[in-house]
Amino acid sequence: MDRPEVTRLVIVGGGTAGWITAAAFARLLGERLTIELVESEAIGTVGVGEATIPQIIRLNTILGIDEHEFLRATSGTFKLGIEFVDWGSKGSRYLHTFGETGMTVGNVAFHHHWRRSAGAAGDPKGLWNWSLHQMAADQARFGKLDRVGNTAMAGLAYAYHFDASRYALFLRAYSEARGVTRTEGIVQSVQRDGESGDIRAITLQNGTTVAGDFFIDCTGFRSLLLGEELGVGYQDWSRWLPCDRALAVPSERLPVLVPYTRATAKDAGWQWRIPLQHRTGNGHVYSSGFTSDDAAADTLLAGLDTRALGDPRPIRFTTGRREAFWAHNCAAIGLSSGFLEPLESTSIHLIQSHVSRLIQLFPRAGDPSAMREEYNRRCAAEFAQIRDFLILHYHQTTREDTEFWRYCKHMAVPDSLTHKLALFGASGRVGRDVDDLFREASWVQVMLGQGIMPADYDPMADRMSEDQLAEFLANLRTLMSRAVAGLPSHEQYLARHCPVDAALLAA
Repeated sequence: MDRPEVTRLVIVGGGTAGWITAAAFARLLGERLTIELVESEAIGTVGVGEATIPQIIRLNTILGIDEHEFLRATSGTFKLGIEFVDWGSKGSRYLHTFGETGMTVGNVAFHHHWRRSAGAAGDPKGLWNWSLHQMAADQARFGKLDRVGNTAMAGLAYAYHFDASRYALFLRAYSEARGVTRTEGIVQSVQRDGESGDIRAITLQNGTTVAGDFFIDCTGFRSLLLGEELGVGYQDWSRWLPCDRALAVPSERLPVLVPYTRATAKDAGWQWRIPLQHRTGNGHVYSSGFTSDDAAADTLLAGLDTRALGDPRPIRFTTGRREAFWAHNCAAIGLSSGFLEPLESTSIHLIQSHVSRLIQLFPRAGDPSAMREEYNRRCAAEFAQIRDFLILHYHQTTREDTEFWRYCKHMAVPDSLTHKLALFGASGRVGRDVDDLFREASWVQVMLGQGIMPADYDPMADRMSEDQLAEFLANLRTLMSRAVAGLPSHEQYLARHCPVDAALLAA
């Protein structure tokens, strides 16, 4: 059948997913689309995704958003990485940073040179002695640093922490200023074409009908359009990622605003700590099969560094993804497409990457099946890559002190991850896919941080003599120390460039 030109885009659901979608489409395709977002203030959002990864900077650049204005509006802070406490073993800690460790020499990644050095001495944590990000994090410093001295060593790579509810409001104002129409209401029914099965309109409880040519489902875990109406199934990954519940609670501001997220392993899951300018975000992600809700709440509250500002709010989920991300004339963005727990702060990235991919493949008219197939293929690959990276944190551990950690250590994992573990353990090499979200440096840091010391290293590292290597490492350490010493504290940088209004701090 002939398909009309796609000119009317309807986004069902708001929150971070809905308003990122609206903002990006308004910015990039707003000239040829009318965009309407339907949401209800009566329906809450999950809204705990307060930590991000560096890809969000690209989104802000595309949208033309001023970084400092954005952080002021969302009580935001800067993030150099995630500190993992008690994961590989009780008492262990390491920082998965957004940057490289050391610098590549002779086309050989730094960790191979370090592995060869006498300083390695069987201690995987020693690599962080040459981490610029670790050094800055330890001193709670932050600043814009593109390069270390006059070397080829990259400076600080960063992302943000922010208040997710304020971020959604910020993007709503941005979107509405660019022509997006917001309609208040709860969906009561969905109308579909009798021949094609495409969605033609939604009817709200107040009787309003909203028609469209393409629909984006941002209705959260319910997946009202893609899951319920179109019947797209769900792949359950809880056998690999057994946590299925979370409790979130804000607490008072940290006395020192450190520039990193903390993830602390607990008896049946883990606890996050996210520093914002006006408060601290906290949560406990856990498995209901290994602990009770009451015990999890006690664990969360006992692990707070500052006084709680409310009662823990429960969230239930099943890790996994939809069998397809785009079916008929509907794509799901955000939680409606799947859920990978927030251990590596990928939730907002997945919203962003799916929106970007959908815009690249968005149909104009005619049969969209080729674009739809490519979109689904690429989204599925991305979910699988992130899944494996998350499983790595749980599975690669020496912990057997609780039933939960015994399960994680001994569970069967996907073959794709088994291969990566074996390759790195034997040679220090990373079997990374070309389009993997996580860089080689990320895989290296987490594998070493979780306790894997490679049995060997790249033989090309031997081209440097032992004396040359020792001198190189010493000089690198000196250069990094000087670079970090010249940075302001994280708090000083925020106060100078993006202080939050007193009214927002008190809210």
